[in-house]
Order: sequence, then structure tokens, then C-alpha cells
Amino acid sequence: MLKTRIHMVRTGAVCFVLGWTGAAHAQEGDFLGTVLLGESKREVQTDTATSQTIVDQEEISDRQAGTVAELIDSVPGVTLVNGATAAGSGINLRGFGANGTFGTDQKILIQVDGATKGSEELYRIGTQLFTDPFLYREVEVLRGTVGSFSYGSGVVGGVVRLETKDASDFTGGDVGLALNQVLEFSSNGDGITSSSTLAWQPTTDLEFLLNYTRRTLGVQEDGTGTPINPAAGDIDDPSWLFKARYTFGNNREHALSFSLSDTQSDQRDVPYDSFGLTTFGNVDRFIQNRVAALRYSYTPMGNDLIDLDVELTYSDEEITQTPVGFGPPIPFLDADHRYETTTFRIRNTSLFQTGQVDHTPQTGIEFIRRERLDAASAPGGTDNRMAIYAINEMRIGEAWTITPALRFETSDIQGSTAPNNGQFDNSALMGGLSVRYAFPNGWAVFGSAAYTENLPIIDDLGNPVFMQQSEKARTWEFGVSYDALDVFATGDSLAFKAVAYDTLLWDATSFGSMPPGTGVIEVDRQGLELEAAYTLQSGLYVDLNAHISNGNALREDGAVVDWAENPADSLRLTVGRNFGERLNLSWEAVANRRYDEGGAVSPGFVAHNLRATWRPEALQGAEVRFGIENVFDKTFTPRLSTRPAAGRNFKLTLAKSF
Repeated sequence: MLKTRIHMVRTGAVCFVLGWTGAAHAQEGDFLGTVLLGESKREVQTDTATSQTIVDQEEISDRQAGTVAELIDSVPGVTLVNGATAAGSGINLRGFGANGTFGTDQKILIQVDGATKGSEELYRIGTQLFTDPFLYREVEVLRGTVGSFSYGSGVVGGVVRLETKDASDFTGGDVGLALNQVLEFSSNGDGITSSSTLAWQPTTDLEFLLNYTRRTLGVQEDGTGTPINPAAGDIDDPSWLFKARYTFGNNREHALSFSLSDTQSDQRDVPYDSFGLTTFGNVDRFIQNRVAALRYSYTPMGNDLIDLDVELTYSDEEITQTPVGFGPPIPFLDADHRYETTTFRIRNTSLFQTGQVDHTPQTGIEFIRRERLDAASAPGGTDNRMAIYAINEMRIGEAWTITPALRFETSDIQGSTAPNNGQFDNSALMGGLSVRYAFPNGWAVFGSAAYTENLPIIDDLGNPVFMQQSEKARTWEFGVSYDALDVFATGDSLAFKAVAYDTLLWDATSFGSMPPGTGVIEVDRQGLELEAAYTLQSGLYVDLNAHISNGNALREDGAVVDWAENPADSLRLTVGRNFGERLNLSWEAVANRRYDEGGAVSPGFVAHNLRATWRPEALQGAEVRFGIENVFDKTFTPRLSTRPAAGRNFKLTLAKSF
């Protein structure tokens, strides 16, 4: 089997060399056809005041990610905590989210097909975002608070939204059957992934999709050849997705869709502490992550006041673990965790005009119920919430866009077992305002202010003070963007967006004290994010992303210290070229600045990645993707991670649509 994998990687290397040769022929004799207008890896969202990045299907495929977290690691403001594997990893946005203790600190929000995920303060296990990148067609990252009010409360770092694939992505909306098979190989850890998709449209109004993905990966090695976290063992994670959509009505104004996805992870005799920091003991751990979503849409023709969505979503995140080894087990090792979140929401978007102002208001109401299983050191109970929100995007002429937003949310938490069986009610009003002014020459300036509250969670049931104290945060943002054609040469395009932010979090309860008195009660962070894309008509493109930030924390004892979750300053540069629609070649450099604050030291590094995509003209519907990650086999541990990064990794992806 290993020889087969090595052969496949060598075959990919040959394809990579042939791709460069084909590129030379294309330049000399138009071998690959007419060169099209240049296109970069990612579009910069310059038409909004929200700090927004969208990773589309093409980039998802291009990144050859092993986890969902790796899909967004190129987004400014995003830092991964051990992102190469789902276990013991997490996502950090603007210095909030995952850390070396919890998989999340409740300051970022993750949704899959509208279903809210999240494990609250699950100690030492990490995030529960166990799912596979092959299930998704788009990932949207909203950084900061101002764009979050239609999704949830307490969002300080940002929102990550994932949308699963549709059958029409493969059928093109035409009646018929479509098959897609993907095989992906990686040399570091001898990984093999198979993803099979069946898409069927019996009519133009009815579509079905079924996907089955299985991902296997052995123990990876760092740049020195040292195994990374070998005690965690191998990965053999199956995932599947079923999706259906029916459109009906005289003008096809009604649509009903259903999606169901499932990912499993079965690990035997692995450390309870999946971050690899402390030896608590080993467990047999089984993880299952399910998401179901039922959605009804009504968009009547000729009525701009109604664009209605009614959604019922269900998220089930379950961890079953059994201690293994000798001696009496530590109580929290023999604990099962389960989080079931059911959400019913109704939202409507309208269009109307008053004088010179075009309004696009969105209003909604949500009913959320979270049920949490009682476990050792993790109290169980229910959290029933109701929220209403209103957001109105107002456009005044071609220049001004003003968007006020309000959200009101109530919470009723009931503990399930003594001594954490109390009942607590909380509520909060939060909101924000963004303003954008666009000049006729492609420039725009914008700013926003937002306030949010993170209501108490079930984890806080053991502390009556925390159960009546919400965490509060405000964020200011100021930015400038530019988007224009024919800037330096005929047919070129330049787009960039720079955002400066200032975030203050106070009344914090998520960051405990160890030793007593050193818990963090306030966090003050500032940063600058930059996204830029430049393309030439010849197909050459350059993408640039950067994030520079710093932050302080106020402790219970009055000391002001560097915030422990400050990410390292980072820069990512991609230079590539499209040769028609058949071939794309790119080089990517990823740099982190040395972090040396508050006694924490993370050496800086620069890692290089190469990628190539080839669509053979003689084999319609086929794609060959070849990548080399960490080309020079560098050894480094990214800031906030608890494990070294993987060394050089050859990746080969073979895909064919039928």
C-alpha cells in the first residue's frame, strides 16, 4: 500500500512538471486555447463594510485541506490551534475562540447549514467541529461583531458559516444523473481520502444528493522527522451527506429543502488531553457529529416585501469516552458529553424605497433549545432562548450605505442535577451600526460600532455569580477599500480592503483563575487586517493577506498583562498564473512574525507551498491537483498551537465527473 501511495505522489510530480511544460507551449503556440481575463484565488469583498471573506468551491478544492479549519487558515484574523487534525484543534478569530484549555470560549460562532455548533467549555478535548471539507461548497468568515446579529449573540471574534453541497452543483440544474469521484493522497502520514457523490435531478424542480467520504491518516511527522502526537493514533473518519430540494408553485416561488450530515471519529487508547499538554490518562473515545436542517423558502414574484425563510435545524454533538489502563480512573475521564441544539427561526427580507433611500430590511425571530448531558466536571441542563433581530441596509444614491442592527435575546437555564439544579433567567439588548461611503473612482471608506453580550452558559451553573453576569464587548472598526479595472495596464484589476479594529471585552467569566486571583476579567485588543488581489489579463495574479494585532488583559488581582491568546502577526502571499481554463500554477508563502511577549515566545517562520491544477482537454470533467506543503521541510510550531506543524507533505488529488 505504501509503495502505491509513493507511486501516486511521483505521478503527481510528473503531472506538475508536465503542467509547467504545457504552460510554456501555451505561451509559444496557444496550446491551451485563448487566454481569459485574469482571476485570483479569492475575491476581495470590497462592497461591504463588514469584514467578510468567502472561500468558494474552487478554493476549497484548491487548498486540499484535511480539516474544515484548514479551509480558512488563509483568512486574515484567523489562527488555527493544531488545525491539521479535528481532535485537539480549534479556530481562533481576532484572538478569541479556541485556546490551549477549551475548544472554544464562546466568543466565535460556527454554523453548518444554519445549525449552530459549539461545545461550550469542554475541557482539554477541543472543538467539536468534526466534519469533512469534502461536504462543503462554501465557507464564509465574518470577523468581528457588526455582521453577526442575524446569527447569534456574544460574537466577539466572528462567525464561521459552512454551506453543504447541492445536487445542482454537479448537474448544473439540468435533468439527469451526475457522479463525481475524488481520490486524494498525502505523503506525510500516508493519508488517503475518497469522496463519492451521486447527484440526481429527476425533474428541474426536484434534486437529490448523496455523498460518502472516508478520510484516513497516520501519524504525521514534523520537519525533523519526529512523529507529531503519536499517542493520538491514526485517523479513520467516515462522513456522509444527504440533501434534497423541491421547488414548486406556478412561478416556482416555493422551495423546500432538507439536509442531513454525519461525521464519526473512533479513537482507541488515546490521551484524554487531546491538546497534548498534560497526562491525565488514556481513553477510548468515540465522537459523532450530526446536523439536520429543514428549510422552507417563499419568494413570490412581483412582491418585494416578502422573501421568507423558515428553518428548523438540529445539531447533535456527542463524545463517548471510557478510561483505559490500570488504576482507578480519574472521574472526568469516565464522562460522556452530548450537546443537542435545536433552532427554529423565521426571517424575512424586504425591498422598498422611501424618498431617495432604498431599504433592504431583514427581520427574524429564533427559538433555541440546547440540551447538555450531565458529566463529571461538566454540569448538564437545558438552555432555552428566544431572540428577535432587525437589520436594515439603507442605500442613499450610489454613495452612502447605512446599516443599523438590533438583537434582543432572552435565556432560561435550568440545571439537571444537584447541586447545579438551579434556574436562571437573563436577557440582553445588543446592536450596531455600520456606515460606508463609496467614491465614483473605486475608493470607499467605512466604519462601524457594535455592542454584544454573551449570556451565561450551562457550564456556569456551578457559580451563581457567573449565572447572573453576561460577558460584554464593544468593537470599533474603520477601513478603506479600492476596486477598479485598468489600473496599471489594460485589462488588469486591483482590489484591496484594509480594516482597523478595536475590541474591548469586560465582565469576562470564561477565563478561569489558576492560581486563584489571576483569572482574566477584561481583554482589550487592537488589530489591522488586509486583503488584496491583483490580476493581469495574461492570467498572472497576486493575492495578499495580512493581520497585525496586539492585546492586553486585566486580571482579577488588578495586574495588566499581555493577552495569552494574542496571535502572531501573519502575512500570506500567493503568486500564480492561469493558463486559460486548463491549468493553474501558484506559489504561496506563509509568514508568522516572532512572538515574544509576556514570557511567551513563539519563533517566527516562513513556509512555502506549491499548487497546480490541471484539467485535461482530452478527458472532460477530470481534474488533477498536485500540491507540496512546507516545501523546504521547515520545523516550527505556530503561535497558539500546542503541537509542531507537519513537515513536507506531497498531496495529489484526482477527480472525475461523469
